[in-house]
Amino acid sequence: MKNIQKRTIFPNLAAQASRNNTIFTYLCQELCIPDARKNNTKHIFIIMATSTIIIIVIAVLVFWGIGIYNNLVTLRNNRENAFANIDVQLKMRHDIIPQLVATVKGYAQHESGTLDKVTAARTNAMNATSINDKISAENELTRAMLNLRAVAEAYPDLKANQNFMQLQTEISDIENKLAATRRYFNSATKELNNGVEKFPAVLLAGMFGFHKEPLFDVGEAERVVLDKAPEIKF
Repeated sequence: MKNIQKRTIFPNLAAQASRNNTIFTYLCQELCIPDARKNNTKHIFIIMATSTIIIIVIAVLVFWGIGIYNNLVTLRNNRENAFANIDVQLKMRHDIIPQLVATVKGYAQHESGTLDKVTAARTNAMNATSINDKISAENELTRAMLNLRAVAEAYPDLKANQNFMQLQTEISDIENKLAATRRYFNSATKELNNGVEKFPAVLLAGMFGFHKEPLFDVGEAERVVLDKAPEIKF
């Protein structure tokens, strides 16, 4: 009988001890491991927050760069559109120059050097492709035309020629229209240059292929002569 009771009591004690050991282990896990779990959770949260901030910053920088690029493209297109108006007047001037050269040659054949320079400058201007090349070539043509006008002043018979006076009047009209379109073009160019040089666009403009562009300015001396109306005698 005692043996039976011992066998009954001891298993109960063993089971109770096993349960106590399980409870103790659980309590240790709950009391000791939470700090590690909290540290892991905090670390994961920091990584996620940092990643989110980085993504947001990158997105802001991308949209900021796109905004700057689009603005510069708009300014560049405005400049190109403004030059299109100039191009129309320049082509009209190109068409008149051969007639003017032929008229002057009839009265001043020994001024062939000046006439050849005008013809060569016209050819270079017509062959120029980019806006900046056209500006340079047209300024050279303007200087050649001013020399031609100076030559004409030395020939009274030429100045009195009706065809010469008509051509001079047409050229002066074109020059007046060119002056107006140049002002608009130069205004658009200044806006582009300001957009390129201002901060923060200046940080990205060069990377995007934008740079300061030249104005279409004939110079003070040339402007005085061009603004002067042709003298017409009857």
